[in-house]
Amino acid sequence: MVSLRDNWRIALLVVFVLVAAFALFSPTLAPDDTGGAGGAVANDSGMTNLQYGLQLSGGTRVRAPLVGITAEEVQFGGDQPRTVERNVASQLSNATPSDVIARPTSQNTGTVEVTVENVTQAELQTALGQAGYEYGTVRDGVTQTTRQDAVSVLENKINEAGLSGGTVQTVRTATGEHFILIEVPNRDRSEVLELVSERGTVSIQAYYPAENGSGYQTREILQQDDFQSIGTASESQGGGAFVPVTVEQSAAQDFQQAAVETGIAQPGGTTCTYRENPNGTEPCLLLVVNGEVVNAFGMSPGLAQGMRSGEWANAPEFQLRTRNLTEAQQVAINLRAGALPAKLDMTGPDGGTSSYVSPSQGADFKSNSLLTGIVAVLAVSGVVFFRYKEIRVAAPMVVTALSEVFILLGFAAGIGYALDLSVIAGFIAVIGTGVDDLIIIADEVMAEGQINSRRVFQSRFKKAFWVIGAAAATTIIAMSPLAVLSLGDLQGFAIFTILGVLVGVLITRPAYGDILRALTTKER
Repeated sequence: MVSLRDNWRIALLVVFVLVAAFALFSPTLAPDDTGGAGGAVANDSGMTNLQYGLQLSGGTRVRAPLVGITAEEVQFGGDQPRTVERNVASQLSNATPSDVIARPTSQNTGTVEVTVENVTQAELQTALGQAGYEYGTVRDGVTQTTRQDAVSVLENKINEAGLSGGTVQTVRTATGEHFILIEVPNRDRSEVLELVSERGTVSIQAYYPAENGSGYQTREILQQDDFQSIGTASESQGGGAFVPVTVEQSAAQDFQQAAVETGIAQPGGTTCTYRENPNGTEPCLLLVVNGEVVNAFGMSPGLAQGMRSGEWANAPEFQLRTRNLTEAQQVAINLRAGALPAKLDMTGPDGGTSSYVSPSQGADFKSNSLLTGIVAVLAVSGVVFFRYKEIRVAAPMVVTALSEVFILLGFAAGIGYALDLSVIAGFIAVIGTGVDDLIIIADEVMAEGQINSRRVFQSRFKKAFWVIGAAAATTIIAMSPLAVLSLGDLQGFAIFTILGVLVGVLITRPAYGDILRALTTKER
């Protein structure tokens, strides 16, 4: 009769295989439309809960640094961050206060970042000096806080645009450079680049005649942070589209006062002809997206009356009108997601790259990966049977090695890790190293012929296990830097190679030892 106490390692292996099967096939763990732990994913349409990365499902990958130069240890001299931003921007010919980010790091010092293209380190140093701020060092790149803010904004943009499964993360190269990595499955490159390449700023400007009568002037009266809620973009019955918005109470009074002062909220309202006759129109509100005037509109008599009486600020709602629904949707996305603190650098010498894998090519990669795995299993099985010529030794070896891969697949399905070619390579490496270890066990145990007792078997098995344990420790140590550092595809390969080694040493190798003992030892 089989003793559970003597064969608990086999029972443990069976439990892990059953748990992996549950993770792979249970409908309760079926993937949703969000990104998995391993990056952008596309749900498997087959029987399993596996998710696939861009290489196996198709999609777009964008990898780029953020535009920016950072001055560190800047002495603010008691000035507020917004004051520092205005003062530094005033000394730069092609920068506005929105292109400068001042972040305090202590009571009187902080960092100053300029996130506009074509500003050199020397120009920032000169600007800081002319603005009266002492500084420590000036370097290319932005701060970690800015990178994190950019990741959050890009994630919001992708979600608001309905690009399900997209992921954004920061990666660092071996030389210390930082990049933003964006992966969106089942979307072409132009669509993704159009969404993520712009900063996504939205503002409302007043356009009105200058006091001296010489032309028109503009005045920004609502910024992106001044909107409290953003409605759904909708088409207007008379043509065009609109986005209903609510203004923050803290900004409503200033907006209302500015509309009255600039003449937009004059009695009877205003009719805007900015696009037809910009030099002869009544005062207008300009909707500016990414520095470009998207639309210009006047003000209805009722809204103007509400602002002149001061009642509008009690319920500060109005509509941002655009020429078409596409523009309205883009305005809504930018308002909800926020503005990027810095643009992605897609053109510089160390700039970004983008790639696209078509769904048909991803399907080819998927089928070729499956074929490669089958060939690897058949090759290993053939070598094992040729080496031992005993099915009682070789068959459990192959089955144990395959159970190791099955457990890893279950783990990937359970945590929603997206499989890509690097992970498949890790599985194949696990098959190879796993069978190597099992051969070491079999050779050591059967080196001196028939095993007459369990004590002899355990002695030989321990010798073999010390060898494979040392080899496993070496592999884990060698792969750990790749698993920890953000090195793209190499990270997935390293993670699953380490997991495969751990599963082998802790579960499958001891279970194979029990199986081999039961099949080869005369004394039970």
